[in-house]
Amino acid sequence: MSWPGGLAPAAAPAGAVPVNDIRHWMRPGTLQLRSLPPLSLYIHLPWCLKKCPYCDFNSHEWSATSEHGQALPEQRYLDALRADLEASLPLIWGRPVHSVFIGGGTPSLFSPAAMDQLLADVRARVRLDADAEITLEANPGTFEKDRFRAFRQAGVTRLSIGVQSFNDAHLKALGRVHDRAQAMAAVEEAAQAFDTFNLDIMYALPGQTLADCETDMRTALAFRPPHISIYHLTLEPNTYFAKYPPALPPDDDAYAMLDRITELTAEAGLARYEISAYARDGHRCWHNLNYWQFGDYLGIGAGAHSKLSFAHRVVRPVRVREPRLYMERALAGDAVVSADEVARADLPFEFMLNSLRLKAGFELQDFSDRTGLPLSAIERGLSRAAQQGLLARDAQRVWPTERGFDFLSDLQSLFLPD
Repeated sequence: MSWPGGLAPAAAPAGAVPVNDIRHWMRPGTLQLRSLPPLSLYIHLPWCLKKCPYCDFNSHEWSATSEHGQALPEQRYLDALRADLEASLPLIWGRPVHSVFIGGGTPSLFSPAAMDQLLADVRARVRLDADAEITLEANPGTFEKDRFRAFRQAGVTRLSIGVQSFNDAHLKALGRVHDRAQAMAAVEEAAQAFDTFNLDIMYALPGQTLADCETDMRTALAFRPPHISIYHLTLEPNTYFAKYPPALPPDDDAYAMLDRITELTAEAGLARYEISAYARDGHRCWHNLNYWQFGDYLGIGAGAHSKLSFAHRVVRPVRVREPRLYMERALAGDAVVSADEVARADLPFEFMLNSLRLKAGFELQDFSDRTGLPLSAIERGLSRAAQQGLLARDAQRVWPTERGFDFLSDLQSLFLPD
């Protein structure tokens, strides 16, 4: 996961200084962060069986990158991840890691033994909390009986399954490699193997009606998932769907689908706590909450992004995207291709882009603590948003109104730099 952000004009170009030189990032600057936010670890495993036509993530079809039918380069990639993490340790030295998210791609293509080794490598090198949330993304098309249990035994505590739909026609339109039966079997297995698991569901699909959407949601909710993530299908740049756009439901139909989704999840005991996330009590995704609360995260793996705070600046390192080049460079201790400071003027928007996604909003003190800026930096935007009925506030907290949630992009844009 990566978020838009400004680049500081004074940021050192890639290669000008060692990106892992802690002295460079600790030098004096204009920000004053009184403490560092919580830290998470993101690990990117970039391969999929097939690239979905709507996907703009850094994912690569294994059949398109393999040579002579070779198996996934599990061990070499694990070695590269370990080297990448070790090279980054000076930037996070001594800081506890509260969560790990293994995303992709399709991480469940990797074997449970590989996952066990990966998590052992992490535990040996960082201060991982004893009760850390460890999430693994999985797809039904890579599901095998008892495989999810083996991931649990390897140390994964939370599974996130990319179901998207239980309708075979819609799955085909989305280019998914699984069908309804495989999706049902995977979710049933996850429910037996994990106390906490998430289902990714998409709506406003090609040819989808409100009745189709409701059927998908009732099917998903029948498994009593502790967490559901809901995504509107969007046509992202540089994807197959952007080049050959399918016919999508009208906006009014899409709004009606989201309203029905929210009603059905509430009836099932899942509360909407973020613009796209619904959870039972005690099952919110801590890792994603850390993103939305403008916490820090170290990202390792091909194309991974990071957000790291220091006493006087916030920095966004980025890894090389192409998997084979990533392995080569990570093993040589040189996986980072850029590390730019977030400009002081861009920090209010970056903070709001994340925190206003949360229904509960944010503590005013958290803005100052996590950006190093005074509250005056957002006062104009807060006043304008309140006048437009997009947010509410009291002495300690700011939160989006129902109207602000419905027009979130408009609300966030009020904090763009002049």
